[in-house]
Amino acid sequence: MCSKFDTKIAVLLREDLEPWQRLNVCAFLSSGIAANAELLGAPYADADGTQYLPMFRQPVLVFEGDKELMGTAHARALRRGLPTAVFTADLFHTGNDTDNRAAVAALPGAELDLVGFAVHGPRNGVDKVLKGASLHR
Repeated sequence: MCSKFDTKIAVLLREDLEPWQRLNVCAFLSSGIAANAELLGAPYADADGTQYLPMFRQPVLVFEGDKELMGTAHARALRRGLPTAVFTADLFHTGNDTDNRAAVAALPGAELDLVGFAVHGPRNGVDKVLKGASLHR
């Protein structure tokens, strides 16, 4: 895939997730990256004039890897200082944003049971973070 973008948005999902979990985690993590409004394009409109929300200006690539790779890649992203969003296994058992943040805050980063994380940064930096991951099938 060739790209005209100097940066990359990527989501890494743990390979042992159920299909519904993969979709849920990917959606939540993408919302974290979208918090950087500079990554959003202009709003959409159809020919009838109906307005739609803006989306990312560039593709979001989705990768998968095992639990070990998840921890290694997360540590690489943090060492590089890249913006990341995390989703832990505990978040499948919470029901709101306050409890989600509390579940993440309860553990040091190295002990988080990550099932996914999203990262944005320079293409080569993101590629190095995701070394060993494969594109999601």
